[in-house]
Amino acid sequence: MSKKTTKKAGKVAKTPKTAKTPKAVKTSTDGKPLSGLDAAAKVLADAGQPMRARELVNTMIERGLWKSGGKTPHATIYAAMIREIAAKKNAARFRKTDRGLFAFNG
Repeated sequence: MSKKTTKKAGKVAKTPKTAKTPKAVKTSTDGKPLSGLDAAAKVLADAGQPMRARELVNTMIERGLWKSGGKTPHATIYAAMIREIAAKKNAARFRKTDRGLFAFNG
């Protein structure tokens, strides 16, 4: 009782995908990329009005100020702003104006 072996057809070489060139992330004055909170503070200061975390992140990504590989970058920024407000109180760069709305505190 021998097993029959069959030859598999040779694999076809895959054509390499063309790599998309990522947008350059804008940097701060010292050459480092902006952090998520720094980019959020910049966008809120420029906007002059309260924004939700999701629209804030969308604006940050569109302007090339910040990028994230995660599935929920808006939740990350929301939590980080809440932590800064809780830790620094009135000295925080952000203030919560309404449920889910943040404004620049400066």
